[in-house]
Amino acid sequence: MNPELHYVFSRRSIRVFQPGDVGEKLVRDILEAAMAAPSAVAKDPWDFVVLRDRGMLVKMAEGLPNAKMLADAPMAIIVCGDLRRAHDRQLSYLLQDCAAAIENLLLAASSLGLGACWLGIHPRERRVTFVRTLLGIPEAVIPVAAIALGRPAESPEPRTRYRQDAVHHETW
Repeated sequence: MNPELHYVFSRRSIRVFQPGDVGEKLVRDILEAAMAAPSAVAKDPWDFVVLRDRGMLVKMAEGLPNAKMLADAPMAIIVCGDLRRAHDRQLSYLLQDCAAAIENLLLAASSLGLGACWLGIHPRERRVTFVRTLLGIPEAVIPVAAIALGRPAESPEPRTRYRQDAVHHETW
């Protein structure tokens, strides 16, 4: 692993968090990094719902499979995409744009000493409906993912997932 890319290799999914709040400045910095992501035709179709209310986090954990860590996370950010603002109103562009924003968010959180875990919501319709209803999200806005966020209480080793067999040169 190239040590200059340590910030990439050390970003790992964190599912156990220390108690304590994440300050507004850090949240702003993370969201600013998320919104610096590339976007098809600079449409920036993303919106973010910041959740800190313990009751809401517990409900989210109960309603989403594989999201149990939300019950103990200091906060979560729900990344949404607005189809009305996506390039050509295409779902594919919306998902690409939101995924780029999510990766920026995850890298920023890790670089700032926070832990985060990406939890998929879309394309599972039951999950989309659950989150949309719980948070009052408009019909044209798709909840794409939930990001659990806080100070990490675990520290997995940096790693690479490079596979030579996944690399093709010039042709398949």
